[in-house]
Amino acid sequence: MGYLLAALLNNYIHHFLGQRGVAVLGPLCRLIGFVPLACHPPYAALPVVMLVTGFGNGIEDSAWNAWVGNMQNANELLGLLHGAYGLGATISPLVATAMVTKGKLPWYTFFYLQIGLDGISLIMMTTAFWGATAKVHRAMHSAANNGKRTTTRHVLREPITWLLALFLLGYVGAEVSLGGWIVTFMLRVRHAEAFIAGLSATFFWLGLTVGRVSLGFVTGRIGEKLAITVYLLLSVAFELLYWLVPNFAASAVFVTFLGFFLGPLFPAAIVAATKLLPPDYHVSAIGFAAAFGGGGAAVFPFAVGAIAQSKGVEVLQPIVLAILLFILLMWWFLPGGLRRGGLEHARENNEKPGHELRVAVKKLRERKTR
Repeated sequence: MGYLLAALLNNYIHHFLGQRGVAVLGPLCRLIGFVPLACHPPYAALPVVMLVTGFGNGIEDSAWNAWVGNMQNANELLGLLHGAYGLGATISPLVATAMVTKGKLPWYTFFYLQIGLDGISLIMMTTAFWGATAKVHRAMHSAANNGKRTTTRHVLREPITWLLALFLLGYVGAEVSLGGWIVTFMLRVRHAEAFIAGLSATFFWLGLTVGRVSLGFVTGRIGEKLAITVYLLLSVAFELLYWLVPNFAASAVFVTFLGFFLGPLFPAAIVAATKLLPPDYHVSAIGFAAAFGGGGAAVFPFAVGAIAQSKGVEVLQPIVLAILLFILLMWWFLPGGLRRGGLEHARENNEKPGHELRVAVKKLRERKTR
């Protein structure tokens, strides 16, 4: 819910508060959530405070993806940005586990650490973006759109916005479902020991981090459309191997490579948005797609858990495989062929989603006629 609110309000926050507003609100919302968690309230309070935390994460996810996505060498820079996310996801569970198991500390002490990190983040982000006011944002985007404001409602009429939003919804859902359910799958289906099963999740996030940083330097050189198609096909192959080969050691290797090839998908989708959409659409469209996609972190792991209660955690694999095939289809529907520079060519020629499919059908009909 927090991410959904961020998707809808991101454009307004930029228009009335600028990037400075995001820099302050993001860490502040997390602090509003983490301080009560550190006081270990009754469970009923947790979903409420986590909504505020989700909103803070959502507006930062939206804003910084749009900002970095418009820079030169965006694939490489977004790879580093999302690599930092993957690094946090790799280290954080290890720190939390060590605090609770080795240090014998209560679970809520981990949030003392989170509060400290967010306090530092609030100071650094506010300092860095203090000059990025609403006035600066409005002046820049009014110039790009002949003095008119591009609203979220206007951007949502663009099919490419929804294709990217659905792509990111599925991607984040697959990523978080795997990251969250790997340990349970390894324990119950591969019959691994608890510590080793925990390491397999670390391998997945480590693979994701390395993939984001390293493949970011490959994606732009061969073209986003072709690169992500190849990464997704390899992800489908490793997901099938992870599902069908009943060996723990092999599963740990497959899930690491699965993370590696999933890693660059999110950054590449952001770059695709910057190349296919007009500049004045970027904050709204990328913000909406990124925050809407973040909702996949809530929907799909919950669905896996609900089905797993009756069918067993084995359902994780066919669900993730179906999600990967779905986002591959969404990616193919984006305009721009598999050649390098295809996205730029599609925008210059005002190609619509599904353009390649329509051309292929037309050629097939002409061949049949001949």
